[in-house]
Amino acid sequence: MKAEMIAVGTELLLGQIVNTNAQYLSQQLAMLGIDVYYQTVVGDNSTRLKDVIQTAKERADVVLLTGGLGPTMDDITKDVVAELLGRKMEMHIPSLQKMEDMFRDRGVHMVESNRRQAHLIEGSDALDNSAGLAVGNAIIQDGVAFILLPGPPKEMKPMFEEQVIPWLEQNLFKERGSLYSRMLKFAGIGESNLEAALIDLIKEQTDPTIAPYAKEGEVLIRLATKSSSEAQAEEKLNAMEARILERVGTHLFAREDVSLEKVLVEQFSKHQLTLSAAESCTGGLFAELITSIAGSSRMFTGGVVTYSNEMKHTLLQVPMELMEGADAPGAVSHETARAMADGLLKLTDTDYAISITGVAGPGQSERKPAGLVYIGIAEKGEETVTEELRLNGNRDMIRLRATKIVMQRLWKRLQDKGLVAV
Repeated sequence: MKAEMIAVGTELLLGQIVNTNAQYLSQQLAMLGIDVYYQTVVGDNSTRLKDVIQTAKERADVVLLTGGLGPTMDDITKDVVAELLGRKMEMHIPSLQKMEDMFRDRGVHMVESNRRQAHLIEGSDALDNSAGLAVGNAIIQDGVAFILLPGPPKEMKPMFEEQVIPWLEQNLFKERGSLYSRMLKFAGIGESNLEAALIDLIKEQTDPTIAPYAKEGEVLIRLATKSSSEAQAEEKLNAMEARILERVGTHLFAREDVSLEKVLVEQFSKHQLTLSAAESCTGGLFAELITSIAGSSRMFTGGVVTYSNEMKHTLLQVPMELMEGADAPGAVSHETARAMADGLLKLTDTDYAISITGVAGPGQSERKPAGLVYIGIAEKGEETVTEELRLNGNRDMIRLRATKIVMQRLWKRLQDKGLVAV
């Protein structure tokens, strides 16, 4: 099954915003077994948009359009598709009612143009917008499925996951068997190393399919199979998963698409463990990611950003002779990482305390190269451990990679203690 994506919006052509929707949709469609052959960006011009859609419907089974569903006159996507399909426009009353209720509850007058967001192409299925006002459209005509989605990612992504995937299952996948999938999340191993470990499985894949996707510090594998029954699908997915875990199972941290920080928060909370963080080169990024998870207050007591040697000494009692002097190991060292973690554990009285100190770049520090990072993990009743990391990438990438590696080491510590089972 072939798909083509059309992003509508002059602002995309001008480079005012980045088309992140294309990356997301390409990944999602691939995981559904739909191949994306073409991606097009077109401005808010009805003639050019009509030409692009006409070309797409002649070479694709699924045409996805993002953008142009809003209330203004340059939001033309529904109108152009309706005209091309020879259909009228209807009002989707539930979406209109939702809109009117929202404006009334906010005490704001709803201008007439907002009604455009509730328009529905005649004969199409409405795709509810749980994060916004513009209703999506899905329709099949002449063997081609047209799916119209809002442009803002915060609206498009939930609509695709909540509305489009079930619609595809119901309307396009039924005759070829239901699609079953499983997520496997890995950390502490890069995408290239994970792929190298599984390269023969990936090359010989037929059913189930294996699709790896990398995020910074994490790798997702989605297994997918088309089967006539859930039992048959489970049998095939279990067999392939077992082969994968034989090789990289020590890096598995979840069987769903969740972040490593979310898993850590859940597991620390479950076992009533507490955590604190002392950060230098990451500048509080570890604490930011942890506290972005709802419920983190149950397990994360707080953190300190000790960027200077003076702050490391004053707050964490790191001896100055470790950090300064001709024979000192320096602020970027095993010794300082250990002293930071030990000092924080004493200060906060948490079950675990982590430390991160290093050179994020772009230049050197203490005549040490960018990407050299030391991390420490202190635990009550256990010997503090430190580790040297040699990380590649720009400043932001080094900071994020160091943060994710610390999270992975914490998760592995819990796993080794038998406190987590994936």
